[in-house]
Amino acid sequence: MHPIQFLGLLIVAYFSGSQAENAFSQYWEEHIGLLHPPHWLTAKASPLNLHHVAVFTKLIDENKLSSHLFSFCKLANVACSTNAIVKKTMDDKAFPPIAQWNGIDKVKYEHVPNETSLSVVSQGGLPYFRESMVKEGDFMPIPDLRDPMSYKSFLPRSLATKILFSFTQIVELKKLFGVVDESIIDEYIQITLKTCEKSPIPGEQRICVTSAEDLIDFVVKKLGHHINLWSSESIEGSYENVRIGAVELIHGNLSKPPLICHSMPFLFQVYYCHVIPKVKVYAVEIHAQKKLNHLIMACHYDTSIWNANHLAFKLLGFGPGLIEVCHWINENGLVWTKTQG
Repeated sequence: MHPIQFLGLLIVAYFSGSQAENAFSQYWEEHIGLLHPPHWLTAKASPLNLHHVAVFTKLIDENKLSSHLFSFCKLANVACSTNAIVKKTMDDKAFPPIAQWNGIDKVKYEHVPNETSLSVVSQGGLPYFRESMVKEGDFMPIPDLRDPMSYKSFLPRSLATKILFSFTQIVELKKLFGVVDESIIDEYIQITLKTCEKSPIPGEQRICVTSAEDLIDFVVKKLGHHINLWSSESIEGSYENVRIGAVELIHGNLSKPPLICHSMPFLFQVYYCHVIPKVKVYAVEIHAQKKLNHLIMACHYDTSIWNANHLAFKLLGFGPGLIEVCHWINENGLVWTKTQG
């Protein structure tokens, strides 16, 4: 495709309105009983409209996307280089830099912690704790709640299905997006693909969704159309010793597990969603230095098949099946529950 012709298509697309965000809202309203998705989740809808999608689909089919990678990454709001991450998420001087994604233990219960996992803990905050440790009026050290790639958007499903989402094709994937070997984003891609291709633990139902449509479809498949959605309000309190405010049980039915979705570090928005038996969910007020924050806390009451060397047991003592283990839902994390009745 000639560059001038390509530019012309993008100019036409620019003036065609916010079709993509409207499409996301429409898909949500057609499938979910809630009136509106959270504003921050709506903001993750792909900024690409139908014209963009048609252009980039054709480029992928013709194996020519690499020639227009900068335009694609900018318009789609996805990460195509290490600099994209460094500039947008790691220059916050208020917190230590995110050297490695620290959420691996929350999605891999057979995971054995390495030196990096333990060093993250040493920076401050408890990533895992007992339910009894969260009491109104008490103080608690909060870990890093950030999503290291929080700015990235979903791709439309029709485009996401054309992206190579497989560890066996990681070389081609990195080449397509211009990812440098041994860069931070290279490490993130490897973590996400390996995690998404792991077999579930007994009793767990899991999926990695690469589009907003796939996310909504999986929620409806597992919980139906009438659901509640919970998420932590912000990252305020990270690396602070905060005072705990009100603690509210929002889902206590151990026989009807919630659906928890963790934002994964990847080129575009990917969620690792799983249904795990015997989980309670709480809404917790924390009094951070700058302002009051509201966090969502998930507590796992069946840890019997977790690895005995899991980081939670390293920190709390005991072992699999002997204690419940709780953790905060990080930035961009989602907890879905069925409505009562």
